[in-house]
Amino acid sequence: MEIKDTYKTITKPSKEVLFKDKNSKFFGYAFPVLNEDEVKSHIEDLKKQHHTARHWCYAYQLGTEANKLSYRANDDGEPNNSAGMPIYGQIQSFELTNILVVVVRYFGGVKLGVGGLINAYRTGAQMALEASKIVEKTINIEYCLSFAYKNMNKVMRIIKEKNLNVTHQVLELDCKIYISVRQKEANSIFEIFDHLFEIKIEEI
Repeated sequence: MEIKDTYKTITKPSKEVLFKDKNSKFFGYAFPVLNEDEVKSHIEDLKKQHHTARHWCYAYQLGTEANKLSYRANDDGEPNNSAGMPIYGQIQSFELTNILVVVVRYFGGVKLGVGGLINAYRTGAQMALEASKIVEKTINIEYCLSFAYKNMNKVMRIIKEKNLNVTHQVLELDCKIYISVRQKEANSIFEIFDHLFEIKIEEI
């Protein structure tokens, strides 16, 4: 079975979008995030920006199928599963990860009912994602190659042949070269260097 070693995400925050229903306003936002601290920080910023709003509902997803997905959906005081899960559903339907989507609601005085809320939060999330630039990234494994300077040519020949991405290098008597390899090629690259005399390869 082929390893899926790509994922879709966004690289910068979306433009603010607005969905209105029966005088309630729903402002939608999407942010690239890598951890829960970044999630908290964006939500705190939005609470300052929209300090008179009633609800700040959100969902996020972090990680990839290959290395542990985690997600959370928060209704922030709206009826159960009427806000966070519809937002999360849009993250799933756009197949995104490392992303936070927040929909901020200003109550307009007319209750929308659970069906109306689900539709409004789903639409707010969808509009925010449609306003985002979605990119595909590869899942990479980082290796460190350690070797004596005299083996430099041997190592560099393979790096050139295999068109490997060097992220950092320390070239002295004892050399270290750091390479980033797509996940599905990682094992075969590891094997090549592992079989070379006087070359040490380790995952970092």
